Order: sequence, then C-alpha cells, then structure tokens
Amino acid sequence: MKSSSNVKVPDGFPKGFLWGGATAANQYEGAYMTDGKLPSVADVQPHGVFGYPDRNAKFYPTHEGIDFYHHYKEDIALMAEMGFRCFRMSINWTRIFPNGEEQEPNEEGLRFYDNVFDECLKYGIEPLVTLSHYETPLQLALKYNGWENRKMIEFFVHYAVTVFKRYRNKVKYWIPFNEINMSLHLPYTGGAIFIEKSQNELETIFQALHHQFIASAKA
Repeated sequence: MKSSSNVKVPDGFPKGFLWGGATAANQYEGAYMTDGKLPSVADVQPHGVFGYPDRNAKFYPTHEGIDFYHHYKEDIALMAEMGFRCFRMSINWTRIFPNGEEQEPNEEGLRFYDNVFDECLKYGIEPLVTLSHYETPLQLALKYNGWENRKMIEFFVHYAVTVFKRYRNKVKYWIPFNEINMSLHLPYTGGAIFIEKSQNELETIFQALHHQFIASAKA
C-alpha cells in the first residue's frame, strides 16, 4: 500500500487544508442492531430520506450499508492510500444511547468509535465528527415526536457531553447537526417528527428547529 505521506494536497490549497472525504453513519455503518444498538429514525425508512417510515418493510438499505462496522480498518487503510488528511464521519446516536434517554452510555458503542478514531490517527487522518446526521433514536421520535419537544435539548446535550469527554484526546473538530435546515423539507428525517401528529405543520417545524439551535449552542 502506498504511504499517505507520499500523496500531497493539490497546489493552491493552503497549508493545513483538511483534504479528505465524508460519510454518514446512518448510510454506511450497517450492523444496525449490533452490540446494544437500537433503531434510529433512519432504520425504519427503507425508501430513502424522501420516503415515509415503514416498520413493516422487508428491505432496509441502512441495515447493511457497506458494513463499515466490521470493515473499518480496511476502509480507513484505503482512505490513507488515497491521501486523505481528514475523514468527516458521524457518530450514530443510538450506538451511544440506544433509546436516547438513558443516563449511562452503551460502552460497546463508545468502544467502537474509540477504535475508529485510533485507526484514523494511526494514518495521520484527522476525524471531523458530526453528532447528529439523521439518526435520532427512534424511541425519541415515538415518545416525544422528536425535536418538537423541548426535552430533546437535554437528551442531545447529555449525548454530546458524553462523547466530548470520551474522545477529547482524539477528536478536535465537531459538527453538531448535519444540514440543520433539513426539517423544513423533510421533518421526519431532519427532526424525527411525525408531522401528522401536529396541528400546525409550520409551527411544529420551526419549533423543532428552535430546539435544535438551542441544543447546538449548548453543545
């Protein structure tokens, strides 16, 4: 395998530019019910982000993904071969807090990301980590109608603080939410909202966004 040190960032980019690529846990990790993980909103959305959730469907692409969960070492080695200096990825919230409202995190989920970050750093790849990329715990959607409910702020901040402390020596760069405006277009995907439960659709969406902005600021 070619050493990543032999691959240079193209001319014209400033020194220290984070040259790399990106993935999303809900799309690529697979192993959707492995080692204590429980379903997220994406795990009952078999028809993509524009499709309506369906818990009875037989085919879920995200259940398998590319099985990064079991192949992260070889996948990160390929990133290094391509000269990546940065890997933007997301943590799957339900690996850390399977239902979203537990006080104690799932150690097996935390250990998985420890291993991923260690593997990245071994090759000089800087992890750039998104906290929430369309994988709100399904239980929070069912119980609270997702981000419509203000209690989501405390759940998210508890999750954020947990991973900040755990990975403080491994991760320098964090993104609280991926495309926070997505709830405007896809309330279920972006806000874990069952919009049919709402009396006023726009009011519910903007309330959810307000809660996400507060959670982002607190994190």
